[in-house]
Amino acid sequence: MESYDPNAVEADVQQYWAQSQTFEVDEDPGRDSYYCLCMFPYPSGKLHMGHVRNYTIGDVISRFKRMQGMNVLQPMGWDAFGMPAENAAIKNKVAPAAWTYQNIDYMRDQLKRLGFGYDWKRELATCKPEYYRWEQWLFTRLMEKGIAYKKTAPVNWCPVDQTVLANEQVIEGRCWRCDTEVERREIAQWFLKITDYADELLADLDTVEWPEQVKTMQRNWIGRSEGMEVKFEVPGHDALMIYTTRPDTLYGATFMAIAAEHPLALSSASNNPEIAEFIDACRNTNTSEAALEKMEKLGYPLGIDAVNPVNGEPIPIWIANFVLMGYGTGAIMSVPAHDQRDWEFARKYEIEIRQVIEPADGSKIDLDLGSFVTREGRCCHSDILDGLEFDAAFDCIADRLEKQDKGTRQVNYRLRDWGVSRQRYWGAPIPVINCTQCGPVAVPESDLPVVLPEDIEFEGIGSPIKKMDSFKQTTCPQCGGEAERETDTFDTFMESSWYQERFSCSDQHQAMLDDRADYWNPVDLYIGGIEHAILHLLYARFYHKLMRDEGLIQSSEPFKRLLTQGMVLKDGGKMSKSKGNTVDPQELIDRYGADTVRLFIMFASPPEQSLDWSDSGVEGAHRFLKRFWTAVVDHQAHGSETPTNTDASLNDTQKAIRLKLHETIKKVSDDFDRRLTFNTAIAANMELLNSVSRFQDVSPAAKAIRQEVFENMVLMLAPIVPHICHRLWQILGHGDQIVDQAWPQVDETALVQNSIEMVIQVNGKLRARMQIATDESRESCEAKALDNEQVTRFIDGKAVKRVIVVPNKLVNIVI
Repeated sequence: MESYDPNAVEADVQQYWAQSQTFEVDEDPGRDSYYCLCMFPYPSGKLHMGHVRNYTIGDVISRFKRMQGMNVLQPMGWDAFGMPAENAAIKNKVAPAAWTYQNIDYMRDQLKRLGFGYDWKRELATCKPEYYRWEQWLFTRLMEKGIAYKKTAPVNWCPVDQTVLANEQVIEGRCWRCDTEVERREIAQWFLKITDYADELLADLDTVEWPEQVKTMQRNWIGRSEGMEVKFEVPGHDALMIYTTRPDTLYGATFMAIAAEHPLALSSASNNPEIAEFIDACRNTNTSEAALEKMEKLGYPLGIDAVNPVNGEPIPIWIANFVLMGYGTGAIMSVPAHDQRDWEFARKYEIEIRQVIEPADGSKIDLDLGSFVTREGRCCHSDILDGLEFDAAFDCIADRLEKQDKGTRQVNYRLRDWGVSRQRYWGAPIPVINCTQCGPVAVPESDLPVVLPEDIEFEGIGSPIKKMDSFKQTTCPQCGGEAERETDTFDTFMESSWYQERFSCSDQHQAMLDDRADYWNPVDLYIGGIEHAILHLLYARFYHKLMRDEGLIQSSEPFKRLLTQGMVLKDGGKMSKSKGNTVDPQELIDRYGADTVRLFIMFASPPEQSLDWSDSGVEGAHRFLKRFWTAVVDHQAHGSETPTNTDASLNDTQKAIRLKLHETIKKVSDDFDRRLTFNTAIAANMELLNSVSRFQDVSPAAKAIRQEVFENMVLMLAPIVPHICHRLWQILGHGDQIVDQAWPQVDETALVQNSIEMVIQVNGKLRARMQIATDESRESCEAKALDNEQVTRFIDGKAVKRVIVVPNKLVNIVI
């Protein structure tokens, strides 16, 4: 009897798939398309278990949809630009490109070993010029539209590495890599006007089938608010414009706070060394909102007052380290009685705290304990607003300020325009030429792509292309004079924002997209971690709309449905190298085979939940596959019969097996299609194998039933464990490949039961079971239960008070 050798089986099957080009697909207008996409990986060197889980889920769903008759696209590529390659280049003394391509080759082999059904002819890597040339092209179009623009903005700057740091790379005010104290600098950078699309990005969240948690995170990030822009006059200076969602608290404003980079602060510093010193200190502040929330709030008085527009009172102006010039106007009004940050600042610097909102029930509050933050109260100590609740107070003061030309109603967003410049090497060059006469000029389309030099020596101090005259020196496309190329590169979120569309036509070299994009897009199911809920998914949605408005694609959203898979945990925590609790997928594949790994991954928990790693669980999955293999091979060795799909001549035991089979098909189909609970689908097949293993009948009819059971089990498990099922399908006598078979169909006649089993209880305790006809009357059920041989000994000589019959379930005899 042929034994189960997973490595041999999987190697043969994968070779067959490759030679047959099994998973290469083309557009077919006559068939429904299904585009399943997993977030593509960064080529870090090796796959980790998070990758394996993500991609196994996607592959299982893709194979299932193919068996349902759909034209399925499942591609794979590489999110290849980024800082890790630069760090590896420094550590290993190898160019980032060489390190990246080597990793891609290794990880591609790992993906193939796992049996994922990818259309490899569509493979792309974002670091290839043939890919990023099209985002360069689109960027030049966005420059023409004014959506791409350049302005100065505060950044985290490492003076040693000569580069901008992401907020996450600043640890306690120091560079994460060299531990140098970080500076806050104003640097000219390129931006995309994502704020122009804020309303549409909000509204279209209602059109996609995404987890509500992710939608809420995006809504909060976009942060639409309705408020007022209010003018505070500053005698002898330009007025301060502030935005507030609480104009009803204007009477409680007791100080103004401005950013260190605000023009008023800078002008004051010119003749005040102490102010200048404080501004310099603020330049070492991290620019992230999270960091601003946690840090100590510091300020310095300007010695200048603003005028409160509602009552004419003077309000002192302070420079505060928690106000950034890049957010709003760089100035805020502060109401310490009703904002906790302002309350802490006011207590620290002994600024007046004035209550202007009171509880709706008239109860007292103690402002010595903290601020009173609510919209549910009513105004007090506020002149014409006294006694009004929020909505009425808002309208009252807004009307008054607008009539006096001191303010306007305004909708604001927490969302800021997307800064896409990075002062790093390993990224796509920004296609701009800087001319002293003409300013920033887009690179002409005929000169694209602007290719990043890959054969470089990378030391990690600044970007090598900034020192590379052969890259920098050029001529201006407009005036023909000497000019320099932009040496900043794109934020790597640019590349990952449109790869899903490019997969549909990755061989198109004359355009960014072609008509095939509308056949496949939007993606039917996108799978990835919830940690990407905001930035990647928001930027991808924005970029899709940019391409739509450029006439490149018709749809408005890139992903119809989103599945956020849970983390892989081990020893109570997330797998990570630092914790020493990682599991190498390659070792498991070598030991047990890819199908065992896939089966355990899908059986251990539903996709959205965290998966607790279990070595014994992996071994259990392997034992099941060996048992499944042995059962099928043993069945075939004893001769098989063609299934008849009829119950007419079957006995009750044979009918029961067919009933179990088709109940399983019905359940598993729902688990795959609607519920996405693959763990329960696997459990149902395990139960079915147990049932057929206890089925000892060796008649021709019984052999035909076994054949039917095993064929359908192989079909149901094929998306999850495709290698073993490919071979077992052949062992069961089929010459064609299982991946092209249709998903099993329920035989409704097999679900029709002539008899059922009912439980018999005496005083609520199980005492016997009996078979009855499905149309048995209540009286007959009661009589048969009372006459049951096992039951009579429990009621012998005792009075029967009543008999309770629950149709098709139980009879309870009360004595």
